[in-house]
Amino acid sequence: MSVQLNHTIIHSRDNRESAEFLANILGLEVGTEWGPFIPVDTANGVTLDFATIPAGSITPQHYAFLISEEEFDAAFEKIRSTGVPYFADPHGRLPGEINHNDGGRGVYFTDPAGHGMEIITRPYGYQEPAATGR
Repeated sequence: MSVQLNHTIIHSRDNRESAEFLANILGLEVGTEWGPFIPVDTANGVTLDFATIPAGSITPQHYAFLISEEEFDAAFEKIRSTGVPYFADPHGRLPGEINHNDGGRGVYFTDPAGHGMEIITRPYGYQEPAATGR
């Protein structure tokens, strides 16, 4: 078997609030609570398990999601319509903008626990396939 990421735990002030926030933006489903976790499954089989911990114990992390152009349109509209601040860069220096890195589109925003979230339509370093001259 090849190595695959199966799940990760995301610390939050309120596990349900954070799970529902991200699921709403990305058009995903919130799973059934399991012990201290509220799961959100992604299309590639990775589960994000949101866990409530004391706010002072949360270390902000970065989570990037590769999505289609259509999914970007839907997610970006949810970000804008709900008033979530967004940026074209991870440092928040380009507010209210998206980026076009690697020929795609990308935007950064923060979840309720302070984690940096990113949606992109092209992976870093993406290059269009060379055209074949037939």
